[in-house]
This record gives sequence, C-alpha cells and structure tokens, in this order.
Amino acid sequence: MKLVPLTDRVVLKQVEAAETTKSGIILTSAAQEKPQEAEVIAVGPGGLVDGKEVKMQVKEGQKVIYSKYAGTQIKLDGVEYIVVRQNDILAIVED
Repeated sequence: MKLVPLTDRVVLKQVEAAETTKSGIILTSAAQEKPQEAEVIAVGPGGLVDGKEVKMQVKEGQKVIYSKYAGTQIKLDGVEYIVVRQNDILAIVED
C-alpha cells in the first residue's frame, strides 16, 4: 500500500528516538522523548486551501522538524506515519 496525501498534506515517518544521551547514559523507553524530527515520505500537490493558493515547499526524502502535537498518526503495514499540513512543518533540516 502507498499513502498519497491530498492538497497541502505531507506524510512523515519519525526518526528513531535517541537511546543514549551525548554523555553516554542509556535511556529507557519511558524516558525517551518522542522526536519532532521526521523524514518526508510523500507530499500532496498543493492547490487551493481555504481560498488561498498553497505551493508545496518540502520534497520527498527531506528531514523536517514539525509541531509537537500536529497531525494524525497512522499505522500502515506495521509502519507508523504522521500526516500533517504543510504549515505544521517548522523547518527543513539540512546536513
């Protein structure tokens, strides 16, 4: 199966949470904070949203930072995805 987002929606796959701190302390799953960094899996076509033209600014494969409580979580074929609006994406992470 494949997720195909509509209008200004973006499908994200979360980056795995860090299991150790920078100083080497191992974190339990309960202590790990859910990351807000994700990889863009699919991007909608944009178009008219609430009477305004929306041009998509993210591309598949980019790493992004998104709002903490944004989107809808979906599990498809055992993989968890988050579907968010483009305006819930705060930044693009560049290497």
